[in-house]
Amino acid sequence: MLGSSGTYPGPGQACSGYLVRSPSATLIVDLGSGTLAALQRHVAIADLDAVVLSHEHPDHWLDLPILRNAMRYVLDLADLPVYGTAGTLAAARVLIGQLEPTLRWHTVDESSRVTVGDLSLRFSRTDHPVETLAVRVDGAGRSLLYSADTGPAWDGHGVGGGVDAFLCEASFPPEAENRHQHLSARQAGALATAVGAARLVLTHVTPGVDPADQRRRAAAAFDGPIELAAPGTTFTV
Repeated sequence: MLGSSGTYPGPGQACSGYLVRSPSATLIVDLGSGTLAALQRHVAIADLDAVVLSHEHPDHWLDLPILRNAMRYVLDLADLPVYGTAGTLAAARVLIGQLEPTLRWHTVDESSRVTVGDLSLRFSRTDHPVETLAVRVDGAGRSLLYSADTGPAWDGHGVGGGVDAFLCEASFPPEAENRHQHLSARQAGALATAVGAARLVLTHVTPGVDPADQRRRAAAAFDGPIELAAPGTTFTV
């Protein structure tokens, strides 16, 4: 867990960013503010095989220009595959300008299938104001599903049944339900049950919301193990 703060980084935190590793793949899913610094505590930038960006809202990708600067002007690296939505590409071109040859962009949508090393990725469009893709990662018979940002209208369709670990946003307390296209912890728990998750990891908690309270609220709707995506925490799927 490189960063798990929702909307903006809280004190000592970073926004959304998750390092996923397998025997033959190293990828980062989302690259929000502060995650590039956290990434380098675990792997070198040169060891990245791919970047996957769920959507164009800045708390999920704004370290991409800094990654490009490091690769192009300091590390002399190129041809890193980046998978993201058309909207994210449009925003990146405005902010970065020329991505190539440092970053090799691949536009994906809910019908896309991607292979990175021994990992297979598929996507599902969620309930969010802009095109936003949940990401399912499968490898060695194990599965990880990341909700990205979503409101309660998304039911996990398009990603298949049953997941070993479900990394799900839990942005707000219950009194904020239906005011934003995000989930409360109770709704995250209900969604984990709906997708057949064996384990729930809560992320994207907004600064000022108590993560421990969110964990208790999720437990009201999900009877499996529930953990928090605290920065620096490592989970084995």
